[in-house]
Order: sequence, then structure tokens, then C-alpha cells
Amino acid sequence: MFQQVQVFTVSADEEGQRLDNYLVTRLKGVPKSALYKVIRKGEVRVNKGRAKPERRLQVGDQVRVPPLRLAESPVVPVPGHSLVQHLQSAILHDDNGLLIVNKPAGLAVHGGSGVNLGLIEALRQMPGQVGFLELVHRLDRETSGCVMIARKRSVLKMFQEALRQREGIRKTYTALAQGAWPKGVSLVDVPLKRFVQNNGERIVRVNQEGKDSTTHFAVMERFRDATLVEASPITGRTHQIRVHAQHHGCPLVGDDKYGDTPLNQALRQQGSRRLFLHAARLDISVTDWEPLTVQATLPDDLQQFLLNLPKSRE
Repeated sequence: MFQQVQVFTVSADEEGQRLDNYLVTRLKGVPKSALYKVIRKGEVRVNKGRAKPERRLQVGDQVRVPPLRLAESPVVPVPGHSLVQHLQSAILHDDNGLLIVNKPAGLAVHGGSGVNLGLIEALRQMPGQVGFLELVHRLDRETSGCVMIARKRSVLKMFQEALRQREGIRKTYTALAQGAWPKGVSLVDVPLKRFVQNNGERIVRVNQEGKDSTTHFAVMERFRDATLVEASPITGRTHQIRVHAQHHGCPLVGDDKYGDTPLNQALRQQGSRRLFLHAARLDISVTDWEPLTVQATLPDDLQQFLLNLPKSRE
């Protein structure tokens, strides 16, 4: 099945996007390989001229797309009634084009890599949901807590730029580290690099050839075998808090990737069922935006686990 020639006019909300990303969003169902092929061949025209994939679009630009073959429409998974109810009750903020949701642990933020249904796909199919909806940032599947979603492209651009510039958005996590967090360690500043193992699994290590990575840690409470900490990442690297905690000899409780230790196995016998990492608070002070603080209460399962932990003898 082929589409006809199409001409799009770039709106204010779409300004600044790369041509290739714009077309991927606009032309759902068209394989990316086909899009890049027609761009390279010069068959996609912007204001009647050839354009490269990385060209940044401006308001009012006319984008002409030749006929393209549509891929077979994939079956879109539908969120179950219980998930819909949970997400409806998990909305922490919804105003001015910004949606903040308290994501449950175990739900990926988006589909892919063997995951059919993620948070963003479920939200797009919620009753009454229409229009633009995109993730501002990500959380690991095992991590619960605050996730920002943009209802407007202008909001998406604003907040992603703030995250890139490390200004105006402070994320605060609650984490339980194995053992006794070292006294005097409040700032971890070591570079991180991603590696892909032979089985395709990605893993992050401290590596001098990696990207700069900084996390502030503060002790909240000490237990006999673990330490409750507050972690505020300044940078946003993959698995950053988890690897920084591991680097100081205190991997997170429930972390089977970076903290599979005898202590972690013993804590599992005491009721640890998942990664103890929760995105607890967002403090937003982006320019031209009303200051906003949003908090997500520590989930019941994590609270219950803390109640059963032996206290520190200190």
C-alpha cells in the first residue's frame, strides 16, 4: 500500500526538529529505512529544495514527501483495565502542557526490546487522550516514581533543553544502599561508559574514557545492613545512581545487575523484591515557568521493607 504525495507545513510546536525526526513522527507506519532512502535521494523537499536529514525545520517550512510504501500496521497492545485505573490514580500533575506520572516499578517507560507496552503507549490509549504526548526523560523499568511527559512540543523542547543544560530541573531519588554508606562521601564525580555484552545486554562501568557523571548523595537513615540515601543526579547518564553507589562499595538493594552480592541475597530473604530506587521528587524552576515541586510517596512495598529492617547499632 502506497501513500500519495504529501505536503506538510511546519507549525510553531514543531519548529527546531531535525527533518528525519519530523518525518518519523509525521509518517507513522513508514519504515525508517524508507524515509532515509528518499531523503538521501533528494526526493524529500523543504521549500522546494533538497534537504539533509539533520536540517532543522522552521515555522512555515513546506515539507514535500513522495509516495511511500506503508508497512503492515502492527497490532497495538491495549492496556488492561487495572493498569488504566492505576495510571489514572498515579497522575501527580497535569497543567500547562506538562504531565507528571508516578510510574510503577516493572513498567517500562516505552515499548521496544521485547516490551510490547510501556508507560507512554498506555497513556496514549487512556480514555479521553488526544493529541501530542511524548516522554521528556526516562526511568529504568525497575525504578518507580516521577516521570515527566509533554503534552506540547514546545514544552518538550523547553524541558529537554533544561535537562541538557543542567539548569532548572532537580531530580531527587530515594535509594537503599547495601551496607554502611561511607561517612564524608556526599558527591560522586566519576565518568561512566556504556558497554554491550555478548548477549546484547548493556552495562555501565566507571571508565576514564566515559562521559562526565555527577551525583549528590545524602544519608537519610542508617540500618544495620543498609543505608537509606537521597540521591540527586546532576548529569543524566544511564544507570548513573546505581553505578555511582556501586563505585563506593554500596550497590543498591535489589539491584541484580550491579549489586548481586551475598548481602543482597540475604536481604531478599528479608523481603526485598525489587530494586530499591524511587524517583521521589521533582523541583522545577525553568525560565518562564511557574516554580513547581512534585513529590511521589515511597511505594507501600518499599515502605514495608524499611519497617522490617533491623536498625543500626550506632
